Amino acid sequence: MTEIIHDIGRPRAAPGLGLAGDAHVGLLRQVLNILTRSPLATVGASILLAWSLLALLAPWVSPYPPNRIDVALVADPYPSAAHWLGVDHLGRDILSRLIWGARTVLTVAPIAVLGAVVLGVFLGLVSGYRGGFIDAVIMRIGDTLLAFPKIILYLIIIAKFGASAFNIIAVITLSSAPIIARIVRGVTLDVKNRDYVAAARMRGESALFIMFVEILPNARGPLIVDFFLRLGYTTIAIGVLGFLGVGLPPPDPDWGGMVKEAYGMIFVWPHMTIIPALAISSLVIGANFLATGLREASLDG
Repeated sequence: MTEIIHDIGRPRAAPGLGLAGDAHVGLLRQVLNILTRSPLATVGASILLAWSLLALLAPWVSPYPPNRIDVALVADPYPSAAHWLGVDHLGRDILSRLIWGARTVLTVAPIAVLGAVVLGVFLGLVSGYRGGFIDAVIMRIGDTLLAFPKIILYLIIIAKFGASAFNIIAVITLSSAPIIARIVRGVTLDVKNRDYVAAARMRGESALFIMFVEILPNARGPLIVDFFLRLGYTTIAIGVLGFLGVGLPPPDPDWGGMVKEAYGMIFVWPHMTIIPALAISSLVIGANFLATGLREASLDG
């Protein structure tokens, strides 16, 4: 009887990105299968991989130091053989600053989203599984945080603690976690009364085991898709903060800051503004393409 109950307690495999797939199929093979089925996912993954490689290899592939100033170049800042994307208003190489700026974006944005996922998953599981007063308190706190626009919340934090990568991560984590918590809570409410969860209770499993081993795998698919969508949103948020002048402190390259520094000269030297704006757009498009492709692959099974 114990063996039967134990077997019932195992999460059932679901197609696509839902429950854990066939144990004999490796993660790499699953990823390759998804990319094969979805051209959008392939394009999105390629864009993200390209920027990731550039960021990782920045010290070796960057043509010039990102903060090297050469005022002699300002007289002719347009793209040339020596500076493929031209230089900015201070004579700094734009390509080099884009490559080093990718390091900033691809460090801050994933960490911020991952922090939101960890916090949101925990709150969503506890809220959905426990219910009652705990559920009401967590959801109302989440509603309060959602009532604050990210920009306002960040400005409050920046006024108190100053501009830094840590503060950007903190505000994005706090503002995004309630939405992720709602996703996980919905999945938890849907599956917590199913047979394999009841069997886990009969086996005497702890609440933490039931939440993280029996229930959480059901939310894997929506969480993966949401992660990449949120990565795009976070990239935009970082760019907006940099454009408003409350992003990462100089002199480190910041794509949003690059747009801000040159937007007043857009009709004179448009490439200084357009190129970093296109970099932000490409990363957002890549993340959204990958998320859309993953969702399509999960629906196709």
